[in-house]
Amino acid sequence: MARAPRVLTSRTIDAARRRLAEALRSRVAGPDARDAAAHIWDSPGARWFTSDDPIWRVHADASMFSGGVAALLLQSLHPSAMAGVAGHSGFRGDPWGRLQRTSHYIATTTYGTIEHAEQAIDVVRAVHSRVRGIDDLGMPYAADDPHLLRWVHVAEVWCFLRAHQHFGARPLTVDEADTYVAQAAVPAHRLGGRDLPTSVADLEAQLADYRPELAATETARDAATFLLREPPLPALARPGYGLIAAGALSVLPPWAGEMLDLPATRGGRRTLARAAGHTSTRLVRWAMAAS
Repeated sequence: MARAPRVLTSRTIDAARRRLAEALRSRVAGPDARDAAAHIWDSPGARWFTSDDPIWRVHADASMFSGGVAALLLQSLHPSAMAGVAGHSGFRGDPWGRLQRTSHYIATTTYGTIEHAEQAIDVVRAVHSRVRGIDDLGMPYAADDPHLLRWVHVAEVWCFLRAHQHFGARPLTVDEADTYVAQAAVPAHRLGGRDLPTSVADLEAQLADYRPELAATETARDAATFLLREPPLPALARPGYGLIAAGALSVLPPWAGEMLDLPATRGGRRTLARAAGHTSTRLVRWAMAAS
């Protein structure tokens, strides 16, 4: 006798939703995610930003998943930035740890008290002061070089904003986008960045100014392969991550995709990648709403 198909009840769906939310939270924020969130949100004290500010909306949106992957790919095109990551961050040996440290830093400097934000910045400054070396093109680099810090910031903010405008629940207006860029510069300036963009026009101009310094080094290509084809995830999680990564490819500037030889950033494949980004963002948003 044929077995009756299993009916998905609301309880089954809710359980799956909670499991997905917990898996996302543990990957991005770590095993102590709840304690870390309580420390950020419940601590009394003045903050740089409020719930009315665009930076709260952008950094809280599910579009940050694709935006974050896009930022890593774009940042890798600066040989000195990529050499610092490859040589000192342990991105291959401990990729989730690096992600969790980065997400905690962004959350603290966006939502935390000024005291806690400045403490987080001091920790990163101390780490940067020890990161020195020679990049793949034979040039010396230092992680606390203001020019290099500005590149990392510009690439990150450009990708976060672009992802939000494509996939965000409430895209920013023109004025809100300028405000977001200016607000993102506040912690970055205290970290050591100088001459940071404070409007979208400034952001676009500075991204263009860095292009002569960019190169698809072997290390950058290796990082792209790791992020897009060899993510340290169980088999069941890879399809979902693939949708997030596809969204990231649709966010990248086309010239960056060309440099890294990523076909999904071109033509019709870019359109499909953007559709995948919409799907993954909606799925993440649906899951996180249960937490």
